[in-house]
Amino acid sequence: MNIIIESPHFTVNPLLEEYVTKKVSKLANLNDRLIRADVLLKLDTSDTEDNKICEIKILAPRKNFFASCKCSTFEDAVSEVVHSIEKQLRKQKTKSSKDKQKLNVDDTAEDETEE
Repeated sequence: MNIIIESPHFTVNPLLEEYVTKKVSKLANLNDRLIRADVLLKLDTSDTEDNKICEIKILAPRKNFFASCKCSTFEDAVSEVVHSIEKQLRKQKTKSSKDKQKLNVDDTAEDETEE
């Protein structure tokens, strides 16, 4: 999986870049067919403390995944977004396995009625 980190209007610290790469690459363990991860790190112009925004878009063959979070640090935002995408990937995985089981049950039911 390719990981592309974008940060408009500021440069990313190498430690932050390494942290993002480490966290996002763990998503490949949940689904080995992920193609690319686009990570966008932004600073919000508000005066509040939580002005760091992280958005991650994951491209997969049949479905794309997206999550966004606003926190006080980029590390917290990245962790929250990765956790959210993990939930989406797990949900998709259980949904697809249930669909496969349903297809297998339907196939055996059709075979029994033909006899």
